[in-house]
Amino acid sequence: MALRPVAEKWLEARVNETDLAGLEIERSDSNQLVIRLSGVWRLHHGMPTANRLKPQLISSPRPSHVTVEASRLRAWDSSLVNFLAGLTRICNAHQILLDRASLPEGLNRLVELATSAPELKEPRATTTETLLTRAGRTVLARLEGFATYVDFVGLVALALGNALRGRARFRKIDLLEVLQASGADALGIVTLISYLVGIIMAFMGAVQLQQFGAAIYVADLVAIATVREMGAMMTGVIMSGRTGAAFAAQLGSMKVTQEIDALATMGISPIEFLVVPRVLGLVLMMPLLCLYADFVGILGGATVGVTMLGLTLNSYMQQTIGAIWVSSLVGGLVKSVAYGVLIAIAGCYQGFECGQSSSAVGEAATAAVVNGIVMIVVACGLFAVIFNLLGF
Repeated sequence: MALRPVAEKWLEARVNETDLAGLEIERSDSNQLVIRLSGVWRLHHGMPTANRLKPQLISSPRPSHVTVEASRLRAWDSSLVNFLAGLTRICNAHQILLDRASLPEGLNRLVELATSAPELKEPRATTTETLLTRAGRTVLARLEGFATYVDFVGLVALALGNALRGRARFRKIDLLEVLQASGADALGIVTLISYLVGIIMAFMGAVQLQQFGAAIYVADLVAIATVREMGAMMTGVIMSGRTGAAFAAQLGSMKVTQEIDALATMGISPIEFLVVPRVLGLVLMMPLLCLYADFVGILGGATVGVTMLGLTLNSYMQQTIGAIWVSSLVGGLVKSVAYGVLIAIAGCYQGFECGQSSSAVGEAATAAVVNGIVMIVVACGLFAVIFNLLGF
């Protein structure tokens, strides 16, 4: 007796189309089920699934053997693979023998591949992570990152030692390019920021000192603040946002394009070839930029003193010279050198730790600026304590 409810319903749904997909089910007296496939099986709305045959497979009496016959099958795509894979899983679950010997060899291989892959299950959290666990994991990650940073600083220190002995392998043209980018090319922004900071400090001091008739001491205020702190700090902040970010972006791009790995493959130390010229160039330029920023900042204060307070330029400069101590000037230059080292290492470290995508380059540049500025502020506080203990 032939049972064709699925075949009749499927053909009625496709009767107006040129290509028909046929599905017939016949049950023999020997408790064997035969599934005949015919026509063209293409992805289309309403295609039969294996679950629609499940009542025929598990109904009483349950067949012990299912044969798939495809002699009249003309064409097929992934819809037939999905159908046969589902049929195979149902038969395996109910211990029914499935015979697919008449199917094309390529179709059988695809069905085997589809059924061999494990079904995806939604992951479930076995335990609830406590706040203490998350805090501990975060601390361990920070410590691991700090260890990596210390290791990088040690490698840079060794490479700088080799450079001082003339053994480091890097191109002199790279050092000259860094000197150009960190020196002359930065004069414009350093001039603007230093001049405006000098004007602001002089104006704020003048508002208070005029109440006591001590407007001349605006020159002392601007000179001491600029030479000891603001000149070096503002130059460091500017160079961190300008040069430190550039270092991170350049080295990050080289990391993405695997140029750094190529240097290591050729036996060239990436630290010596890429980091040393950048550190040396910025360290050499920072004291010069700091001196220039001190001069421009004092000039900005003089602008306020002459135009707003009625002081003469000569008297303002004489008061400024009398307020500046050599120890203050040297202290500012020492700070600028330290800031240059911190900025260069922060930028190069972020470039070397950059990920393998274009977005990671931007993240590395941002991290270089943030880390550089934070380290400058921390170093400024440490220098204030140290200089106070030394009596500067």
